Amino acid sequence: MNEISQSPLRHSAYEAIKAMIVTGQLAPGRRVTELDLCDQLQVSRTPVREALNRLQRDGLVVERARTGFAVVQFDEKMLREVFDLRVELDSYATRLAVENVTDDDVVSLVALLDKCDDLARTDPSPRGRLREMELGMDLHRQIAQLGGNTLLAEMLDGLLVKCQVYVWMELTQLDEFSVARADHRLIVEAIAARNTELAVDRTCRHIRQSRDGILGLLQVRRDMRESYFSKA
Repeated sequence: MNEISQSPLRHSAYEAIKAMIVTGQLAPGRRVTELDLCDQLQVSRTPVREALNRLQRDGLVVERARTGFAVVQFDEKMLREVFDLRVELDSYATRLAVENVTDDDVVSLVALLDKCDDLARTDPSPRGRLREMELGMDLHRQIAQLGGNTLLAEMLDGLLVKCQVYVWMELTQLDEFSVARADHRLIVEAIAARNTELAVDRTCRHIRQSRDGILGLLQVRRDMRESYFSKA
């Protein structure tokens, strides 16, 4: 999932490195250098450097003095902060979307849902799964844009980037792809019906269930680690 297309290189490098972080190929805390990534992606240092700087702004990597960059630690604290903010921002974005949505907007949202369904049927590969997750994120972005609040849409976009690692963990380890698709369709149906409270309720429930599922996974990992060391 880390091949680089030829144009534009800076965007392709960014997307490739981000995918490596999201899917765990670059694990939390791992040191990453421009030279290693250049060799892996077969590109020059300039697009890789620009990609790392952008990923730093996104909060996915941190710069370390004299050693390059490192993937951030995606811990429970960050999880709670990101998803709690998402509940607030997504619910407000959904409320604005219901107030402003047009019939053409609904057609566009449904088309995105159908694209997710088609991808799930035709491409069960890791690349296809990653693309399906990205389309789900795009749905939330599109809903935010419908409200017409540019600052809100930008803030939510930043949160969506930060939460992709957690969402990938949930979707793949709990096999929640079909659940996510069903949730998204219910949200869009409520928006199409111009039912504000139902749309907001479904949005909040969708995000909270995702958060709770990931918290459960982190707890299982913690219990397994503690059990291992207690027996050592």
